[in-house]
Amino acid sequence: MTMTVTRRGLLAAGTAAAALTAAPAAADAAHGTGGGRRLRTGFERLAAGGYALLDGERVGVVTNPTGITRDVRHIVDVMHADDRVDLVAVFGPEHGFRGTAQAGGSEGRHDDPATGLPVYDTYLKSGQPLADVFTASGVDTVVFDIQDVGARFYTYIWTLYDCMEAARLAGKRFVVLDRPNPVTGRRAQGPVLHEEFATFVGRKPIAQAHGMTVAELALLFNEEFLSTPVPLDTVLMSGWRRSDFHDASGLPWVPPSPNMPTPDTALVYSGTCLFEGTNLSEGRGTTRPFELLGAEGIDRRWAEEANRLDLPGVRFREAYFAPTFSKFQGKTVGGVQLHVHDRAAFDPVRTGVGLLVTAKRVWSGFAWRPDHWIDKLTGSTLVRTAIDAGAGTDEVVGAWQDELTAFRRVRARYLRYR
Repeated sequence: MTMTVTRRGLLAAGTAAAALTAAPAAADAAHGTGGGRRLRTGFERLAAGGYALLDGERVGVVTNPTGITRDVRHIVDVMHADDRVDLVAVFGPEHGFRGTAQAGGSEGRHDDPATGLPVYDTYLKSGQPLADVFTASGVDTVVFDIQDVGARFYTYIWTLYDCMEAARLAGKRFVVLDRPNPVTGRRAQGPVLHEEFATFVGRKPIAQAHGMTVAELALLFNEEFLSTPVPLDTVLMSGWRRSDFHDASGLPWVPPSPNMPTPDTALVYSGTCLFEGTNLSEGRGTTRPFELLGAEGIDRRWAEEANRLDLPGVRFREAYFAPTFSKFQGKTVGGVQLHVHDRAAFDPVRTGVGLLVTAKRVWSGFAWRPDHWIDKLTGSTLVRTAIDAGAGTDEVVGAWQDELTAFRRVRARYLRYR
């Protein structure tokens, strides 16, 4: 696909930059189709164009361990070694630039031992304080390159939003280098956030499983949610199709956070992360986070009840595990393991709701977190109150369809891949 420039109608100058704006069909054809199709990330296309989009700019990069090339070099290391890029700063999100921090943590301000570049911490910063970080760094252009997993409550897309807003306040230009949505971009699923429930796990009204790439989200954020748009360039991929799962990309998988070890985790995450809002374990502290769910006192009845729902593309196995940290640390708990047998048919959000409904039905100890974190994750009180009232899976899912339909209409304006 192509680079898209949405600087409210302003086009990037320079012949090399203009070459990136080839028609989508031509860009795909240049890299083959079918078995010969090869995906090129936004960074690959930027580098292939000689970094013309960054020419004459002092550059800072918002990234983490997922910002790698096909041969697993980090893009910061690659650009730092290239005289064509004036790379002067790195900005780390949750978990940090090199990924050493657990959930809810970051690496703080430090100098990167490998490159000597100053690394600034963006985690939990937004608005003018984050704009001040960009100003202090001395950059002209902020570049974003992080692998997302397709769920509204995965914080990197809100780091993207916050950094776009801060760049606007600081008078900086913003460039997004696109990467695949590993769980496809076929459709949006789940409830849409109500703005009174906005937090860092959901700033704006998008669906729980948004079905977009980070570049498409940046376009949507810029036009729909920022009070004044930031000067924005998005370098799209070539060779990616909306129906592609991660394994079709040919790219190596780097865990974007410590509890996202595999693409299988990403596949279920937009549904089973809802268990963070309950007193059950969501599998943190195991080798299969978000695929294993359970608590003390749950037996095989949960798997039996869940399987009776006949949810598409997935079966449930009774499972027993002992988390090494987080909920039920060191204790053996019972529950289920998800086994997805048909990725195309699988609906992670419906599955997550079905598991909540059946867990409450079979386990008398079921409880929501006292802070009603479930409302932050789902974006409203709808799911919690419906389940508490005895609603079944279809009734809960049906309750958000009007708002989901409205979001899908907005989303369609910003999709850039077939």
